[in-house]
Amino acid sequence: MTDAPAPAPGAPLRLFNSLTRQLEDFRPVHPGEARVYSCGPTVYNYQHIGNMRAYVFADTLGRTLAFKGYALRHIINITDVGHLTSDADAGDDKMEKAAASQGKSAWDIAAFYTAEFKRDLARLGVRDPAKWTVATDYVPRMIAFAERIADAHCYQLDSGLYFDVSTVADYGRLARAVTDEGEGRIDEVEGKRHAADFAIWRRTPPGETRQMEWDSPWGRGAPGWHLECSVMGEAELGLPFDIHTGGIDHREIHHPNEIAQNQAWRGCGGLDCAEHSGARMWMHNNFLIDRGGKMSKSAGEFLRLQTLVDRGYHPLAYRLMCLQAHYRSELEFSWEGLGAALTRLKRLVMAAAAVREAEAVPVTDRRLADLLARFDAAVSDDLNTPIALTLIEEAAAMKKVDAGQKRTLLERMDGVLGLDLLTLSREALRVRPKGATIDETAIEATLARRKEARAARDFAASDALRDELGAAGVEVMDGDPLGWDWRLES
Repeated sequence: MTDAPAPAPGAPLRLFNSLTRQLEDFRPVHPGEARVYSCGPTVYNYQHIGNMRAYVFADTLGRTLAFKGYALRHIINITDVGHLTSDADAGDDKMEKAAASQGKSAWDIAAFYTAEFKRDLARLGVRDPAKWTVATDYVPRMIAFAERIADAHCYQLDSGLYFDVSTVADYGRLARAVTDEGEGRIDEVEGKRHAADFAIWRRTPPGETRQMEWDSPWGRGAPGWHLECSVMGEAELGLPFDIHTGGIDHREIHHPNEIAQNQAWRGCGGLDCAEHSGARMWMHNNFLIDRGGKMSKSAGEFLRLQTLVDRGYHPLAYRLMCLQAHYRSELEFSWEGLGAALTRLKRLVMAAAAVREAEAVPVTDRRLADLLARFDAAVSDDLNTPIALTLIEEAAAMKKVDAGQKRTLLERMDGVLGLDLLTLSREALRVRPKGATIDETAIEATLARRKEARAARDFAASDALRDELGAAGVEVMDGDPLGWDWRLES
């Protein structure tokens, strides 16, 4: 995406850099542009909702950069080869393992789960990046990248080409890790010089054939996971670029290894200069916590976006739930919390409906302009979306203001938050749970009869109709502050 709105009021944009562990002013490498790379999924399975928090965060960052007037170029990669079952560079390739277990080709597995991932992003209001980079499309560039750094930074074993982390300064600074032997690492490969050394090319073992393998100077095989992101970031954004994002789990192994490769590519400077890492800023969202223990694909059953929809929750309620917590804070998932987020979204949608048909005009009202300035200050303060949400609610509730100006204000704010307030209807938020049998026409007809009974003070009939709906799985929300409403129980 390269389209950018007119610059918002001028609070300086300050973001937390994981590499330096401090807030820093955003100063783009290329004036007027913002180049962002986000680590995408390994497409061997559906993504769980904890994975999806990373993309709500990255999308909010991108929307904020556009709101601030920067021409945004955002890249998200698709990992369809090279990611092993352990992030610490050990185990089987996730794609090959999934293909074997499902009796399909690795290419078919990748195509299916890539499509499902993109579908979930769309349902969450996450905008498409400027480009999707697919790892297997860049293998020739990966080989060329590895050839350039191999003599000074790598060594070869029977199992492949390994990066020697002692050849770059400050290895592990991002994770605040010590690079000596044994610091949380396991030396899985005989012959490695240091436990933290990692493969950038894996040779196919003698007598075996992979579904995804290529010829290279180090034998037929496949690239390492860490190499892929260095290559795709350099190819599409150039090194250094502005911001690299990912989940906090990447901060410990994947991103330090990526940084080491970038240092080698750029001449091996130390990390006191953040640009030697390949990006001026490294940003990470924290975990989504589920006390029920269903936030890991390795556990088998796990929560994904379709699970929420099957329970009757609109996907944008989950987006709002994510925005209620700062991206660097842990967020605990609960069904009660998701329900509260849905109610909050309903209130916003109903308030925005009053100005939906108004023609947008410039904001001149001092009260509205002040709200926009406060909103700008909030999102410019390291994406403080919890405060931004309270400000858009304040704007939506404001009375006796010009409808066109209010629409403009809500458009600008929602352009950052991505809740689709000016097109989403309250009816669309009633998501039908999987397995529900009663249809909406019957629900509304029964509710109309119940309203008549209550108006006639026939409370026995009213209660009977409520019980009838309850038996059909419909919760009648008499206490709904937004007016009479209902939801289908899952």
